[in-house]
Amino acid sequence: MDMTFSGGKEPSVDLLKETEVLYREVAEELALAMRGVRQGETGEAKAAIQAVKDLRTAFQMVMDERTRVEKLRKQVAGVVRDYALDFDAARDEIGRRLARLREAGGGG
Repeated sequence: MDMTFSGGKEPSVDLLKETEVLYREVAEELALAMRGVRQGETGEAKAAIQAVKDLRTAFQMVMDERTRVEKLRKQVAGVVRDYALDFDAARDEIGRRLARLREAGGGG
C-alpha cells in the first residue's frame, strides 16, 4: 500500500507491510513450535507460548496501523463521521444564500 499525502514527507518504511511480514514470521514460529510440542519436545512449549504472545502483539500492530491508514484516507477524502463533505455543493449553497440576502437587502 503506497499513499502519499501532500504537505508531508513520505514515510521511510511502509509500517503496514512490515507489520504484516512480522505477523507471518511469528505465525511460522508458532507452527514450528507446535509441531515440536506434538512430537513430545516439551522445551518447545515455552517457544510456543512466546510465539503466541508475539503473534498477538503483531496482530494488534496490524489492526492499529490499518485503523490509522483508514483514518488518513477519510481525512484526505474529506469524510467526517462516515459522510463525505461536498465542498462544491456547500459553496453553491452559500452563493445562493448570499444572492438571496443581496436581493432582500436594504430593508434595514
